[in-house]
Amino acid sequence: MGFAMGRVYFAILGLVTLYIGATEMILGLTGRSLEFGIVEMSGEFLLWRGIILFSAGMFYLSGIKNFENIHQQAKILMASLMIWIVAGVKIFSMILESIPGGEEGGWFNTLEGFLASYSAPYIPSLFLLPFSLVVLYYIKIAEGSRGPPQSRGGGREI
Repeated sequence: MGFAMGRVYFAILGLVTLYIGATEMILGLTGRSLEFGIVEMSGEFLLWRGIILFSAGMFYLSGIKNFENIHQQAKILMASLMIWIVAGVKIFSMILESIPGGEEGGWFNTLEGFLASYSAPYIPSLFLLPFSLVVLYYIKIAEGSRGPPQSRGGGREI
């Protein structure tokens, strides 16, 4: 039952990730940007983010067939890792950009400037990040169903 629900969940997440990746690739190739509410698709690395998210969506969709297999779960984990890397780099850059003061300011940012640097708009990977963490639950389930690792024998235990 748990794996059937996971298959549906990751199929939906894969389609959403694939769509976002394709949109970012198209915008990156045409040199355009898109801002919709608090979501922004723009920047210097838009094309590369799009390629990574498109690939992650493909990994999600290819991993849902025979989802109980560890090799398929590895594809799902790799797709989640790709999202984590893109979102993590953005979070890291937001932190680093919030510390120094402006051109006319001092060495460190004021409290208002510090908090303002974390306001919207955000890239889509930051919204996909919490949904991609569900893979950790399925890793835990799969780990429990396989049981503890078996000793190969031949060695002495201390």
